[in-house]
Amino acid sequence: MRSDVQHFNCSVADGIAEVSLNRPDRKNPLTFDSYAELRDWFRELHYDDDVKAVVFGPNGGNFSSGGDVHDIIGPLTKMNMKELLAFTRMTGDLVKAMVNCGKPVIAAIDGVCAGAGAIISMASDLRIATPEAKTAFLFNRVGLAGCDMGACAILPRIIGQGRAAELLYLGRSMSAEEGHAWGFFNRIVERDDLLATARDLARRIADGPGFANMMTKTMLAQEWSMSIEQAIEAEAQAQAICMHGQDFHRAYHAFVAKEKPVFEGD
Repeated sequence: MRSDVQHFNCSVADGIAEVSLNRPDRKNPLTFDSYAELRDWFRELHYDDDVKAVVFGPNGGNFSSGGDVHDIIGPLTKMNMKELLAFTRMTGDLVKAMVNCGKPVIAAIDGVCAGAGAIISMASDLRIATPEAKTAFLFNRVGLAGCDMGACAILPRIIGQGRAAELLYLGRSMSAEEGHAWGFFNRIVERDDLLATARDLARRIADGPGFANMMTKTMLAQEWSMSIEQAIEAEAQAQAICMHGQDFHRAYHAFVAKEKPVFEGD
């Protein structure tokens, strides 16, 4: 996987990619360039068999403060409608790329996680937070609708319609404790344990059946728009495909031999 990126931090080792935004002095805001480069990176990830899981982490005690006030918000006020629509479609494409990248994404959230930063955490598969994490979908507070980058579709599915409505109408911060109680965060850990916990989850996923994990992520996304009948049929097809894979056979033979299976992702 390409790690020679310019507008965010990226490293890849032993099947796990770690990324973070790279402007800690300003609480890691996004820019036009980092939006686009992240979108392209996640799109390419779909075709990279060497990466099994992604950890999207904080930098300097914060996850992300969202769109940069000077580098994004200011220029947006001077754009015409065509230019604005191109921008909002581009930011939405980042979420699409994350959802469709085929690899589980673990967000490790510390400090400020606001605006587009909150969206990135929302678009991840698993979310771990420190007690200091403050997550805010604050679009309403800057005069915009809460329906940004898929928030009105995805957030209610995670925490429920009423709770999502409260956050999107008020733009207030969700504490780590609220996020955990509402199901947004999978767990809360101390700051010193955050990355270690995220890396452990990523390691467990990376050591699992990679193709089957990709199918799970695909089904989790696609079944949102399916009826129960369609979903059951889609899962029947997905599971039959996985049963034809070698990892399924490895698991069976390891069980018979009373050994731990070693998956190879095929």
